[in-house]
Amino acid sequence: MSSLLVVLDADVLGRERTGDETYVENLLRELALLDHGLRLAALTRRPDLVPPGIDAVRVPARSQVARMSLAVPGALRRLRPDLVHFQYALPPRCPAPGIVTVHDLSFEREPRLMGLADRLVFRAVVPRSVRRGARIISPSERTKRDLVELYRVAPEKVVVIPNGVDPAFRPGPGGRHDYALLVGAIQARKDPLRAADAASAAGLALVVAGPAKDAALARELERRGATLRGYVPKEVLAELYRGAACLVFPSRYEGFGLPVLEAMASGTPVVAVEEPALREIAGDAAVFAPPHGLADGIRRAVAERDHFAAAGLVRARLFSWEESARRTAAVYREVLGLP
Repeated sequence: MSSLLVVLDADVLGRERTGDETYVENLLRELALLDHGLRLAALTRRPDLVPPGIDAVRVPARSQVARMSLAVPGALRRLRPDLVHFQYALPPRCPAPGIVTVHDLSFEREPRLMGLADRLVFRAVVPRSVRRGARIISPSERTKRDLVELYRVAPEKVVVIPNGVDPAFRPGPGGRHDYALLVGAIQARKDPLRAADAASAAGLALVVAGPAKDAALARELERRGATLRGYVPKEVLAELYRGAACLVFPSRYEGFGLPVLEAMASGTPVVAVEEPALREIAGDAAVFAPPHGLADGIRRAVAERDHFAAAGLVRARLFSWEESARRTAAVYREVLGLP
């Protein structure tokens, strides 16, 4: 084992942060199993969620600002890493080269769909971190194109490493397939009201799994008859996928779209809008429809369930967290100058 230390930020563990948490949880699990010749440590509020094989370093935080400006730099000074890996933002006074994973630039492409405070923070820290980062990891060619176009990042600096699919998501006994499922935080970017209207027009109930970031949108979803499950554990989410008639995904912008991959891996048909990242993931294994045609897309997915379920399973096998971790470790070794 090399004496070179890579420190990853795992602050999202246990915080119900949907896609960001899924990324870190699966990446850590697979990195811990690989023979990459590096020492790994994770900064986290929840050391109990860090897998064996990775040193858990507890970094408490009263606020994200205090954490990133004080607690994290202090921890890094003590650890003296050779490389660090963060999502979106590198800490100030970073003592080592940094890898930055940028999942999407929705705050640039669709700024009105994000709250002002979050938008200002992202716009302040992400461009600076992207410039400082030794490499940028993007989950899709779509996000890479955005980074190159909007931030003038050299294309060779951005490494596309698609996300994988958690082994919890697999085919199995389902229910009556009498509802459409929407997975993700309730916020304007996900366009949940369009999903509710499309499901209703197709004669299905809508079940929503994800935290309510926008309380007014959540109330309107309930008024339109949707069932809101909130944030659900992975095992419950897997059951919801298997029991759904289809996943409906009308998101206005995605950097990857993990629910599309998870649904396909569960044998559940996917109905999505024509978004570049979603097409990258699903290819021809999903029903793509214009926003106003989602109800017709749901009807087609239900009528051709066997076809789209089988196609989705084949497509999902192309995505593996083990491969994502292997390619991420290769980026670490490249930046560290290792063969």
